[in-house]
Amino acid sequence: MTREPVLFRVDGTRAAGWEALARCASFAYALQRRRRPCHFLGQLQPAAPLVAALKRHGNEWIEADAPAGAAEDLEEITQEIRRIRPVAVVVDSPNCGPDYLAEVVTLGPLVVTIDSSAPFRFPNQLVVNPTLNIASSRDYDYCPGTQLLYGQRFAVVRSEVRRMRPIRAQEPPEPARALVAFGDDPTNMTSRVTKLLLANNKLARIDIIARPQHEAVPKWQALAEEHKGRVSVAIEPNEVALKISRCHFALCDANSWALEFACVGVPTILIVQDEVYWPTAQRLEEEGASICLGWHEAVTDSTIRQATQTLASDGHERRAMARVGRALVDGRGLDRLVTALEILLHPSRKIDVREAA
Repeated sequence: MTREPVLFRVDGTRAAGWEALARCASFAYALQRRRRPCHFLGQLQPAAPLVAALKRHGNEWIEADAPAGAAEDLEEITQEIRRIRPVAVVVDSPNCGPDYLAEVVTLGPLVVTIDSSAPFRFPNQLVVNPTLNIASSRDYDYCPGTQLLYGQRFAVVRSEVRRMRPIRAQEPPEPARALVAFGDDPTNMTSRVTKLLLANNKLARIDIIARPQHEAVPKWQALAEEHKGRVSVAIEPNEVALKISRCHFALCDANSWALEFACVGVPTILIVQDEVYWPTAQRLEEEGASICLGWHEAVTDSTIRQATQTLASDGHERRAMARVGRALVDGRGLDRLVTALEILLHPSRKIDVREAA
């Protein structure tokens, strides 16, 4: 790495979830292709596997003493900015408010906020919304000179998943395979859905893809061992990509994995477990790339069984949903984010553009 570094401020814990950390790790990997070293300041839990994963991809990690957005955290990030001298700081936490961001802006680096809800007036230079939550720049309040990047063109799709896009130009051959992928899965929807899918004789395989640090992984592996040959659990990136390439449809939350499935052409059945994902779920259903069953507490077992049986039997509907998803998300979001950041960092840059969509 020969260029000025980028500092990421993000937490990945059981309480905060790991969605933001995974998103930032993908962003960092894209930046490294432009020869920019990346440093992560945050609290990680469990620390050992997450730190090892970050360092395996060439990142540096600094343990934070306080959660993101706290007064102690502002003091710590100030010290790290003065020590590392990053050219940009990427903040991905709903707990970092406008005062926090304004203080970081005064320290000199370009400040990037990854946000999906537009809760306040943004004082920093670049705001990124990688979800489908925001339909117009009018939903944001921002200071003059702030650049907005939002919509499906900036959806974060990992490179190993995007490489599956040409392979899935046509639907995989029968027999039918289902994928279960709920990400942080705070209510253990994975176990419930997998057991319901086992009753569907039309499904030859049920593949679970999971975050390796999730505390329920041993339970899912035990379930796979109990139904060996029909259920499997994938946690490694290459293995996850392989399962995605072979499945006929997926059940998931409306998080970043739902957008990745749309990119490669996997029809999805959505069960929402976090309020922040509601707008994305609604947009995917409106476009025709997904079927949204609703809030997890209100979804009944019979509703899940009926939806999966219908989609497993209707190949025409699956192919139509796959075409819509591939047209909606092209998988180049990370490239566009990196290009936008490099443009703003260029020494001859004159900020005269306020938004891009």
